[in-house]
Amino acid sequence: MDPRQYPGRPQRCVNLLARRERWIERNPDHSPGANALSRIILIDDPDDPRLAPFREVRDRDVAGRHGGFIAEGEVVLRVLARQRRHRARSVLVAAKRVDALAPILSAFAGDVAIYAAGQQVMDAVVGFPIHRGILAFAERAPEETADTLLSKIEGPARLVCLFGVSNHDNVGGVFRNAAAFGAAAVLLDGACCDPLYRKAIRVSVGAALTVPFARLEGDPLDLLARHGFEALALSPSAATPLADLAPPERVAVLLGAEGAGLPGDLLARARAISIPMSGGFDSLNLATTSGIVLNHLAHGRRLPK
Repeated sequence: MDPRQYPGRPQRCVNLLARRERWIERNPDHSPGANALSRIILIDDPDDPRLAPFREVRDRDVAGRHGGFIAEGEVVLRVLARQRRHRARSVLVAAKRVDALAPILSAFAGDVAIYAAGQQVMDAVVGFPIHRGILAFAERAPEETADTLLSKIEGPARLVCLFGVSNHDNVGGVFRNAAAFGAAAVLLDGACCDPLYRKAIRVSVGAALTVPFARLEGDPLDLLARHGFEALALSPSAATPLADLAPPERVAVLLGAEGAGLPGDLLARARAISIPMSGGFDSLNLATTSGIVLNHLAHGRRLPK
């Protein structure tokens, strides 16, 4: 291949395109997805309409994507490629990352468009220097009600219920812990942020794509009781320490935002438990709290007093 055929392209992109054409020539009967190189669509123009889902990423994080979401980073991309809840539609990677990402890119279904671009083009598309050089766009799975979701959960199970948690790092951290300790689902009230916000997905290391979730409506304690879940409310002032709790078979952990905590009516009606701390300290990060509690509920261990 003569690089002069591609004036203005970074040499890395020229080399990538040359390798792609050589591979296709050697494998004329290849099947879709057989090799990542065979699927690469090289993009030179940051205004290319095919990249519309990736344009001005930060602004659209705020405005929303009307049924879609952006996944970012290698770990999250790997999760997106293997999960089946949400439908991936396209991937955009920096040309310099294609070789390292080839096994992951090949795992996507054949109808997923895989675009590659030079770093300057990619930065221009997303609106900021994107050092990870890895983005994907996917369609959200159809939403279901919390009642429908709980009706599918049988036998012993753990849930996490979030109230007023608008911090994306905390929501992502809770989903990460939910996946790590086998929680069946996460339920969120209307004041919580979107678990499929780009940063929340990244912090969750992809767990937000795999752990089922739904929005709470109506009385959450009535909903949990109808489905046989005992509600545990975390409160620093609760008389019962977590270490003394025998984990119920079907249990829901209620967590509120840092500072504000849980609404008073939920604290008054649920079984309150605490995590004792030394030196009179009474504050833990929300995600840390969820990990401590879920570990105890999953393994039934008595934590040190």
